[in-house]
Amino acid sequence: MHGLFIPSMVPPPGQIEHAWWFVFSGWRMLVKIEDNRAIIPSISDVRELGLCPLRELYLGTLDGRHCYSVELTELALAPEGMVFHSLRRLYEHLDESIYGVATRAIHIIDWDRTHQFCSRCGTKIEIRADICAKECPQCGLIDFPRISPAVIVLVERDKKVLLARSSRFKDELYSVLAGFVDPGETLEEAVRREVKEEVNIEVSNIRYFGSQPWPFPDSLMIAFTAQYSGGEIHVDGTEILDANWFDPDKLPTIPGKISIARALIDWFVSKYTKHNS
Repeated sequence: MHGLFIPSMVPPPGQIEHAWWFVFSGWRMLVKIEDNRAIIPSISDVRELGLCPLRELYLGTLDGRHCYSVELTELALAPEGMVFHSLRRLYEHLDESIYGVATRAIHIIDWDRTHQFCSRCGTKIEIRADICAKECPQCGLIDFPRISPAVIVLVERDKKVLLARSSRFKDELYSVLAGFVDPGETLEEAVRREVKEEVNIEVSNIRYFGSQPWPFPDSLMIAFTAQYSGGEIHVDGTEILDANWFDPDKLPTIPGKISIARALIDWFVSKYTKHNS
């Protein structure tokens, strides 16, 4: 299912018979689990579940059905028959279009929570009706939801892929390299800098692969492929603990299918599997 989502900040007048409610306690979303499927509440008002929202925001419509994002306290208890689950872990259990709106919902809720006052004059800011933004009624400063661009790159060398283990990873997980874009940088410059900083090698033939919103809390992952062009691997032992070149049929533990990192690695494996078949 690929639903049509139409964003809006203006809720409909009155109660809606059936709306999608994306309800969060911290970074966990409220769902009902049935036959390995996650189902979000489809009701007229989240208060029907006995829940008391800290904040409630209208998101727009998905296939004509209204969508809301709700924040509860981090100590909130799930209604009977429902559970709070990490949004990352729900990826394979939700419809693709529902998951897409869920990522928007948690991003918007976090933005609303952390952007209540004008950063220029300190006045309480107000949600705009016509665009996804807030505006200061005093000085007119417009505040859009923060989106932090980050590059992520798969580097190849002689039919091998460069994978690294970050100090942030649990267990023995390895992935492709990634990092945030600095002010004044092009995306390609950010790719070269991050690879050089993290593993001390040079890359060339940088090519766009795809992108993915990553609302943990507000990143946009922009993926590339690149070719090794020089240098020897050297890691700092602090941010990156280990890095190496791996054959497509001898990979270490890699990220799950939720991430574009996994899409890059799957693409690499598929390319050389087809080539060798």
